[in-house]
Amino acid sequence: MCCESKRRFLLLYATQKGQAKAIAEEIWQQAGAHGLEADMHCISEMDKYNLETEQDPVVIVISTTGTGDPPDTARKFVKKIQDKTLPPDHFAHLQYGLLGLGDSEYMFFCNGGRTVDRLLQELGAQHFYDTGLADDCVGLELVVDPWIDGLWIALKEAFQLQKEKEGMNSAVDAVSSSLSTALHAVHELNLSSEVQNLKLEDEGARDSDVLSQKLDDINLVAPARDTEPSLVHSVPPVSQSALNIPALPPEYIEVQFQEAQGENPHLSSLISEGTTFEVPVSKAVQLTREDAIKTALLLELDIADTAFEYQPGDAFCVICPNSVSEVEELLHILGLSEKGDDLVCVKVKQGNKKKGASRPQHIPERSTLKFILMWCLEIRAIPKKAFLRALVECTSDAGEKRRLQELCSRQGASDYSRFIRDSNVCLLDLLHAFPSCKPSLSLLIEHLPKLQARSYSVSSSNLYQPGRLSFVFNVVEFPAGPSRPVSRKGVCTGWLAELVAPLLHPRGNTLDTKGESSSTEKISIFPRPNNAFHLPADPSIPFIMVGPGTGISPFIGFLQHRQKLREQHPDWKFGETWLFFGCRNQDRDYLFKDELRCFLENGTLTHLKVCFSRDSSTAEVAPPKYVQDVLRLCAKEVARVLLKDKGYFYVCGDKKHMADDVSNAVVDILSMEMEADKLEAMKILAMLREAKRYLQDVWS
Repeated sequence: MCCESKRRFLLLYATQKGQAKAIAEEIWQQAGAHGLEADMHCISEMDKYNLETEQDPVVIVISTTGTGDPPDTARKFVKKIQDKTLPPDHFAHLQYGLLGLGDSEYMFFCNGGRTVDRLLQELGAQHFYDTGLADDCVGLELVVDPWIDGLWIALKEAFQLQKEKEGMNSAVDAVSSSLSTALHAVHELNLSSEVQNLKLEDEGARDSDVLSQKLDDINLVAPARDTEPSLVHSVPPVSQSALNIPALPPEYIEVQFQEAQGENPHLSSLISEGTTFEVPVSKAVQLTREDAIKTALLLELDIADTAFEYQPGDAFCVICPNSVSEVEELLHILGLSEKGDDLVCVKVKQGNKKKGASRPQHIPERSTLKFILMWCLEIRAIPKKAFLRALVECTSDAGEKRRLQELCSRQGASDYSRFIRDSNVCLLDLLHAFPSCKPSLSLLIEHLPKLQARSYSVSSSNLYQPGRLSFVFNVVEFPAGPSRPVSRKGVCTGWLAELVAPLLHPRGNTLDTKGESSSTEKISIFPRPNNAFHLPADPSIPFIMVGPGTGISPFIGFLQHRQKLREQHPDWKFGETWLFFGCRNQDRDYLFKDELRCFLENGTLTHLKVCFSRDSSTAEVAPPKYVQDVLRLCAKEVARVLLKDKGYFYVCGDKKHMADDVSNAVVDILSMEMEADKLEAMKILAMLREAKRYLQDVWS
């Protein structure tokens, strides 16, 4: 290598929450070991690279956000390459490989990456390496790790071709030597239902990359008597394997404690999405009975004195803190209980080896320790393998050290999925499970992601209740289990429930504005407009709403808005409205029962279809249990609204257990009523989605 400079490739990332950036940094870090140099930039930094003149291979790592959109950092880039005036050979010189990140729980899986991939292809760019599509639903690493493994030989081949085109017959000796034992090129990894067939733990078919480290200096822990693996215990073959673990991420943050007092920054400074509003909670109602399986709450916010605007169907975000008790527990474990109110100065460590190291934007340069742990860091985040690798160095017990190494290794991929990712394990769980692990504050700042604001659907109409915004949520519960010693509530829903406990009204008509409490409790929110999930612009168009459980939330806003329009414009023609609602028990969790009856009686709601999945029935023919079953009973009407009347179809609620079943039911209905095969019905549904007449607001 002393006689030849490293071959360069351009590495671009587009990230929303930091995952794509972390993966790009991993590629950048590995590149040097393969005799390559990655010129890494955020895709938004268009002044630092130029694809129009780029001659070296380009590697792009891009995530997906919202309902299939490219991340915010890629918006300008996408807009630029969407320019219809660009010729079809605009990027004919460009060789690229793309890794898309997404979540198959959502309809438009990896659509951010797919969009950029398609646009580059349409402008003449060529793949030097097949596209990888990684699924966060089952674990990004199942695709990311082998895709990165295959990248190096694909780059070698791209450089080889490049030299041949330049008339150079000599081999790329430096790169070739480091890759002589590399695995065969990994072809497109589009992780879907076949993911269980990927035997990624089997490393026998390929050699490890030079980044992986064999742990010859670590004594294997003697196997315990237990035959079942757990978070803290492994069994053969993992417990007896030499391990391939990630490289140790470079440290780049240093913190300095100051006993001096000072003010913390305002919460609005933590948000880059736009204007934040601090608003009082004017009303809180428990919508479910005390013995219901889930507790659903409705909160009403007073936005009268703000410039906050919304439409029914929009969403908004709540800025929430971590649990006070969990922060105090974390401080205790880290031995920092006495320093919670001390000021912390966060700086980039001099001489660090991290590419483009900078203080994370969500971490103030100067604030108290408690402020950082309460408002800035997602302490509930599932630890990434790079974090586990860093925690190994903070662990003194040999057995605990070995188990953490296993969990971040290739050989322990299955254990990582089962005991960490699938079990929703967080940092506190790990510190309880591995008590000799004592990470520094700087390590937490380096590896814990930003505490994200939580998004909720608006459940009101500003036309119906001026100056008020309502929303509905279930208080999320995480039960204790083998990997989690204590039960926990959702970060935001648990905080909100505790915040409004003194205001809570029992079940009643939530549209009744009487009995509002004068509250001093305020929360910070910011808008997140939905570009599509709105009422039809033409009020004469009929629409169907499917919203079991708290999925009914935006439809209450729809119906409030429609009722007010009917009152204000009695001469207008209004289309029919259908609502399909379901819950477990009619007496325990039938949300908005009285309100829906009022909407029916005054004609705002034309048809109401309900079902109760846990109620017993003595009828000869059992009633339908789920909304998709009720839809099938109304097949002719549903098909008429969608096909003949050109109506809209809205779905809101749980993606995994409802939205897909509803989608399948609609396909069956279209197939049956059109007397067409299933494929044809699926095409019709796809056309409805494309026309924004089949709309979803779903969560996993």
